[in-house]
Amino acid sequence: LTAMCLGKIERLVDVWDAGASRQGRAECGAVLSLAFTPDAGPGSYVLAHAGVAVKVLDVADAEEALALREAGGA
Repeated sequence: LTAMCLGKIERLVDVWDAGASRQGRAECGAVLSLAFTPDAGPGSYVLAHAGVAVKVLDVADAEEALALREAGGA
């Protein structure tokens, strides 16, 4: 049996150093680890999973995906 993990698109509103790592706060209020996305900064859209930003997304692509999700009612 194979399970699929889903990520969520989040926009960062703040980024800071936390010891040896970086963290960021998403618009939803969640604090995310930025260990895998060192180039993420305030205003960046990231794909987050389990409290970790795993990829920085292109702004236009992220906004289009969010608009499609909202239009679909999800």
